[in-house]
Amino acid sequence: MVRTPRVAPVHGLKEQRETQVKLLYFAWVRQKTGIAEEEIAAPSSVTTVAALVDFLRGRGPGYEAAFRDLKLLRVAVNRQHHGFDAPVGPDDEVAFFPPVTGG
Repeated sequence: MVRTPRVAPVHGLKEQRETQVKLLYFAWVRQKTGIAEEEIAAPSSVTTVAALVDFLRGRGPGYEAAFRDLKLLRVAVNRQHHGFDAPVGPDDEVAFFPPVTGG
């Protein structure tokens, strides 16, 4: 049986839980993070892609470098293109990739 870590309630607030999210990294984002994909338990405060990026930046220098300039990144949540204000929920898949150009 897998147990979800819990944090004790603070001053009457509801119990806080982590959110399981699958992350995919493409092109130079993958090179900077050092991995192509991972599943993480994000804190319950991560409710948007922007909050997820802030959380990821704190995971090490490769992540900080990959997410330094969001103008150089695009994001998809559950295979749909979105902005960084898009909501992120339990069991979502979030992909980060550079803009694609064609000719």
